[in-house]
Amino acid sequence: MFNQCPGQDRRKAKAENITCGNCGYAAEIFSDEIKIVCPKCKNLICKERLPSCLDWCKAAKECLGQQRYQGYLEAKTVILKERLVKELEDYFGDDIKRITHAKKVLRYAEEILKQEIADWDIVIPASILHDVGIKPAEEKYGSSAGHLQEALGPEIARKILLKLGVKKESVDEICQIISFHHSPGKIDSANFKVLYDADWLVNLEEEVDTSDKVRTAEMIKKIFLTKTGKDISKDIYL
Repeated sequence: MFNQCPGQDRRKAKAENITCGNCGYAAEIFSDEIKIVCPKCKNLICKERLPSCLDWCKAAKECLGQQRYQGYLEAKTVILKERLVKELEDYFGDDIKRITHAKKVLRYAEEILKQEIADWDIVIPASILHDVGIKPAEEKYGSSAGHLQEALGPEIARKILLKLGVKKESVDEICQIISFHHSPGKIDSANFKVLYDADWLVNLEEEVDTSDKVRTAEMIKKIFLTKTGKDISKDIYL
């Protein structure tokens, strides 16, 4: 039995205003909230917060309740996603091809996560940063080969993630996924499988002649690691 955290008492929460980035409306948000829906345009408004007990306490889920705790994690992921996309854009600069690819992988990862059980706070960062090793690979070796991406990407991703305050345990797993994102079988986690399938959904579009439906069907059967990934690929390419 856990004692109720004083922070759960809304009478102790303070109200403040936060500006909607979509319409500019000054909405009211309580100090114990991380996101609200704008009353005017219905856009999701998120605010950044300093780390709270919810970020480190092992009893956070029981203390807050499953629904509110899940909402807290999802809101944190939204904020981190936005900041990571900005970091990605700054990192690749004028390389629109790499930025566009990562954003497509991100969208597919989000679609797969709606059906597969995996960790949003791991998969989303991995999907955004999975190809950061391409830039140094091309600069040093004139090649974007998969094994070079895997070797050079994790160090860059780690610096970005730690800069944004992602906890070390999560950073370690995200970087491990990036270090093997062209090597299925080296990692068998659900998080890896979602990222791998999201990447291949884009790679099929960019690198494969999918007009040959028989060959494409064979590739889909062999490549994809999740049921949702297979289903999406069939809907798109068959």
